[in-house]
Amino acid sequence: MSDTQPGISTFLMFEGQAEEAMNFYVSLFDRSEVTSIKRYGPGEAGAEGTVMHASFTIKGASFMCIDSHVKHGFSFTPSISLYVNCTSEAELDTVFEQLSQGGNVLMPLGEYPFSRKFGWVADRFGVTWQLNLPDPE
Repeated sequence: MSDTQPGISTFLMFEGQAEEAMNFYVSLFDRSEVTSIKRYGPGEAGAEGTVMHASFTIKGASFMCIDSHVKHGFSFTPSISLYVNCTSEAELDTVFEQLSQGGNVLMPLGEYPFSRKFGWVADRFGVTWQLNLPDPE
């Protein structure tokens, strides 16, 4: 899906860490890749070389991100998070551990009434992730 076609993509706004975050996220999951990146050039609104606009996929889902050159009085909030059904317990454990480094665990990995294994974490960029191991079919 290109950025101009109809559809829904999650849009993440960073202040100088968009490329680092995007590359980190696509490294964690299968079927994930950076699909496009446009950087600010000399004399443009943002810091030269930072992300003007980028597109990427995580497990086939579409995302976009930017480095905002405008400082805002807000950032990411746990009231919205990326919910990921992991394909194995090993994937869940690895991704949770990686996302937790430098971040904040909101719910530790464990069994909950709604899931056989689940964890909720805010990563070092402030993006929150709910990681779930679904019941086998």
